[in-house]
This record gives sequence, C-alpha cells and structure tokens, in this order.
Amino acid sequence: MKIRIEVVDGLAEDEVLIRCGRVDDTIQKIQQYIMERSSSNLEMTFYKDNQEFYFPLINVLFFETEGDRIYAHTGNDNYRIKHKLYELDEVLPRHFVRASKSTIINTLQVYSISRNITSSSLVEFKNSHKHIYVSRFYYNEVRQRINERSNYEK
Repeated sequence: MKIRIEVVDGLAEDEVLIRCGRVDDTIQKIQQYIMERSSSNLEMTFYKDNQEFYFPLINVLFFETEGDRIYAHTGNDNYRIKHKLYELDEVLPRHFVRASKSTIINTLQVYSISRNITSSSLVEFKNSHKHIYVSRFYYNEVRQRINERSNYEK
C-alpha cells in the first residue's frame, strides 16, 4: 500500500481520497477511522432560553424530537439544537446511534438496557435519572454499537 500526502494551499476543507482495487476490511476500517476523527471535531451550539452553550458532545446522553424541535439531553438538563435528526445521523460520531424514529443515543453514556422482546427496551444512562426506549427495529444496531464502544473510548 502506498501513502501519499499532498499539501495544497487555499483549500476550503481537507479532502481524503482512497484509491483501491477493491474495498476490503482494511479500506473500510481506514474510512471509518477518518470519518470518526473528522466528525469528532463537530462543533455544535446548544440553546436554552436566551443563552448559547458550548460543551463537548460526550456530555450528551441523547437527542430527541419534541414536536418540531430537537433537544439534546445531558445528565441534568436539555438544550435545543438547530439540526434535524437525519442531519445528526450523518455527522455524529459512530458512538451515536438511532434508537427510535425520534431518538439518537450516545452509547458511551448507556448504563443498562432492560430487554423487552415484545415491545421497546428501556435504556438507562450513567449518572442520570433520564431514560429512553429503544424500538425493536433499532435494538440490534444499538446492541452492536454498545459492544463496539470500547473502540471509541479514549
């Protein structure tokens, strides 16, 4: 495998190009690593009343729709954000995963899951009284991401 880095003055944003004969596990892992590193720099503004807040995404337990607004929930508060859930799906790091049509959770903050085979499963978070339900449709993906979370923790 050859690696080449080209420095180009005046680029609006960095670009990574992978040329390969086929997409195998190694190429997929390189792509995943790059995507996670670039989205970990994601900056987000949180709003509460007339104030703007700036804090790391690791503090967010989950994102949830409420009417036509999206809220980020932390251990003891919630903040409005100006993104749609589908936009968050595209830009959040991999340790965030969809738990239902209206919720995205941070798997690094999950304390427990009470599995319910016939309906939604209860998710509880570390150091918080807050909880959400994972729909049966999203349960397997949530479990897989929770099992992967040791790869994301620093």
